[in-house]
Amino acid sequence: MRVIYTLRRASGGPAESVLRSSAALRALGHHVEVVTADPPDTPPPAGASFVFHPLGGEGAQTLGRWLRTERDRFDAVIVQGLWHAGHTVRTSLRGSATPYFVFPHGMLDPTFARSYPLKHLKKQLYWWWREGRVLRDARAVCFTCEEERQRARRTFFPYAVNERVVAYGAARPPVEPAQYAALRCAFWEKFPVLRERSLILFLGRIHHKKGLHELIDGFAQFRQTRGGEPLPALVIAGPCERSPRLPAALQKQAAAHGLSQVDLRDGESAARAASSADIVWLPMLGDDLKWGALLASEAFILPSHHENFGIAVAEAMACGRPVLISDKVNIWREIAAADAGLVAPDTAAGVHELLTRWAALTPAARAEMGSAARECYEQNFEINRAAASLAETIRTCLTQSSQR
Repeated sequence: MRVIYTLRRASGGPAESVLRSSAALRALGHHVEVVTADPPDTPPPAGASFVFHPLGGEGAQTLGRWLRTERDRFDAVIVQGLWHAGHTVRTSLRGSATPYFVFPHGMLDPTFARSYPLKHLKKQLYWWWREGRVLRDARAVCFTCEEERQRARRTFFPYAVNERVVAYGAARPPVEPAQYAALRCAFWEKFPVLRERSLILFLGRIHHKKGLHELIDGFAQFRQTRGGEPLPALVIAGPCERSPRLPAALQKQAAAHGLSQVDLRDGESAARAASSADIVWLPMLGDDLKWGALLASEAFILPSHHENFGIAVAEAMACGRPVLISDKVNIWREIAAADAGLVAPDTAAGVHELLTRWAALTPAARAEMGSAARECYEQNFEINRAAASLAETIRTCLTQSSQR
């Protein structure tokens, strides 16, 4: 059983991961059910291969009653994220033989404590009251990489958890490489203005933590230093549910730099769009268009101020695309070690550095980095390996408990 607040794709990486890894777990022979606080009439996500229970968000009582009734059917319950359902899961499983596991999904990162000290103080009080006990009593607290585990130790106290680093991953394109051209063509048919352009792609939620202000400032600096030579367009694609005013602020910022822009988020005809725009804004892309955008780009960029894993980073590497990322993306060490991309600080100067270093690479060097990116994905972030790692972690913990 997996418990997560929502499976709406626009909510970010955890929902995408649960959807994809649950399919991989089922392929390994495991039965998976997912409980969420989505409205009860919410249909299962497209492509869901598990039993879906949207219980509604009216409070913990519904989840608690459901778990107390159903808990004995499951070998384990996995809580995806903090501050939502952990206390209810802990109390509802008390007295049963069913253990629970917790994925913090970056919510223990000290970045939040520095950025929002008052919110952190409130969470520290809640940690003493409830959440610290949730993690203390979990059979294991699962981190997606060593960087996340190390950073989590510096945020709340007291900190006493049974830590495990569990492989985490993302899906690859849903077709064979010979069919990648069809995905690219579908993307170009939807946005024909981009067909003849070289593209640097940002794909993710439009949110302050993604470093988008720095991305635009750094991109503007890069253009100023390159003179009149032809340069790739910066494509920014994604939803903005949590920051609805941010796109307008970012567009105003870009205009102040003299960058030309075209906004295709509201259905504007691509035929009328200027084919030489410096920045192209796209909406959240469905699966086929998402893969098409990744395959049509020359590199993926993410200068995030905090990124626990980065599902889109791994998806880009699955497509053989080098990734230009900040050193606040927690998997940056694995990427740097594999020469699968470039890494710099999460600043405008860091973005300028990434783009300048990328521009200096020869076509052969870029192709070699793309091959390294694909290999890094296969070795570290492939979704079936990740599902097998999670299943083995649960199996090991259950075995150790039975031997006590």
